[in-house]
Amino acid sequence: MNIALVFIGLIVSVLIGGLVVTYLKATNKSQFIKLALAFSGGFLLAIIFQHLIPDIYADGKAKMGIFILLGFLVQLVLEYFSGGIEHGHVHVHKGQPLPWVLFISLSVHSIIEGIPLGNEYMGIIQDHDHGHGSLFWGIIFHQVPVAIALMTLLMNTKLSQIQSWGVLVLFAIMTPIGVLIGFNVSPAQIGLDVHVILAIVVGMFLHISTTIIFETTENHKFNLMKLTSILVGCSLAMLMY
Repeated sequence: MNIALVFIGLIVSVLIGGLVVTYLKATNKSQFIKLALAFSGGFLLAIIFQHLIPDIYADGKAKMGIFILLGFLVQLVLEYFSGGIEHGHVHVHKGQPLPWVLFISLSVHSIIEGIPLGNEYMGIIQDHDHGHGSLFWGIIFHQVPVAIALMTLLMNTKLSQIQSWGVLVLFAIMTPIGVLIGFNVSPAQIGLDVHVILAIVVGMFLHISTTIIFETTENHKFNLMKLTSILVGCSLAMLMY
């Protein structure tokens, strides 16, 4: 995929989330958003096991598991500050000030996940034929419901609609910033193995995807449509093999 299209896709996916809230009046509580989250959770979980973990271990690296665990814990810390907005969970209080800690935490997450995407497109990380582009599409499918949750929050703050869009656009460029960092800084330049940052991102995705799947249950039972959304997401990721 042309790198210009990568940047456009990353930004447009966030803007679509804003449009859904602004013009379709959908929120993070709507049934559509819950199904979109379930789909993205299934897709992320599948690319983790089908594409990303095989790539991490393809060169015989035996100690990457510790970095996957580290990524899982990093995401746990980030969600302490973000309130779980990465998986569509947000508390909305009309007229509240913009929670900058939440925005910064979400932005840090987005920048980190963009770095291995930049490494991949620079050829620093090889995909070993395990679904080239799966990381990109995983981010895209996840960005839309996250942007919906963020815009839902922004529209209920003291910010005007124009200011809310300004903050959303600022968030939209965070993953591209991570991609640019991945273009210009390889893990080796900072003393890391080439797959370390990817392993950290995999751990982050693992936390997000499992949380999404379990949070899309009702009374500890899967609704048929939600279960279908998860299976469709998994199936699409597996078809990218």
